[in-house]
Amino acid sequence: MIITRTAFRRPATRVAPLLRSLCALAACLVLFQPNPARAAERDQIKAFLQVTGFDVALESIAQSASDAPAMLGADAGDFGLEWERLTQEVFAPDLMQTMALDILEDTLSSEALFHAAEFYASDLGQRLVVAENASHQNQDATAAREAGEQLISDLVENSDPRVALYRDMNTAIGGTDTSIRAVQEIQFRFLMAASAAGVIDMRIDADGLRALMKAQEGEMRRSMAASSLANSAYTYRDFSADEVAAYVDALEDPLMQEVYELLNAIQYEIQANRFEELAHRMRELQPVQDL
Repeated sequence: MIITRTAFRRPATRVAPLLRSLCALAACLVLFQPNPARAAERDQIKAFLQVTGFDVALESIAQSASDAPAMLGADAGDFGLEWERLTQEVFAPDLMQTMALDILEDTLSSEALFHAAEFYASDLGQRLVVAENASHQNQDATAAREAGEQLISDLVENSDPRVALYRDMNTAIGGTDTSIRAVQEIQFRFLMAASAAGVIDMRIDADGLRALMKAQEGEMRRSMAASSLANSAYTYRDFSADEVAAYVDALEDPLMQEVYELLNAIQYEIQANRFEELAHRMRELQPVQDL
């Protein structure tokens, strides 16, 4: 399930997530029976998250905590040895998964849940989950992007149809504009929370901050579009053009669109919520600075 950044994992380590996904799939199919009980519905959704790989995407939100100090013009080292402890508490995987489950219980339709689970249970779907889970767990996004950029260069030189398909894939899962709006909202809420907590002394008001972000939008759009293309090339480098085309077709299905719209919204909301909490907690570590 593609949601955020892409990366890689060594092939030798891919057996465990594949087995985990298969076991989760079995649980999902057994649990997906008409049953009004709230607990059963929650179990279905939890299995669904594992089958589609969205549970790993949620865990990867914690990696974005490293971006927080840079938004304040600082470095993680400036916050002392407690920084790692704080981010582990704020971005605890169990906490974020519970938040997602709470929202999904009230919003995800059974029809959309089963449709997405069925696709990701296919042979192609399971291979995609392995590749995407690995991408979320990669710790060296810079190396992955550089390799992806080289792959794109090679694909363009050979007139490979996958370049256009990767662009179609990005559009199907939300597109660059959606990602930009989400990133801007996360940054805005984080900076406003940091200001309210006394972590920074902002010299501009909320309207000024939004205007500043708007002015930077063009550059951000170009950067994000290029990054998405490179990351897709690296993540799906072992998939043929026909397989990528089949994935794009699956992603463009109305029910899959429903799933992705919801999961994107949930991930961005959880990320913004956790960044706000991080801002409030940072006053324990850092004196007031000018921004």
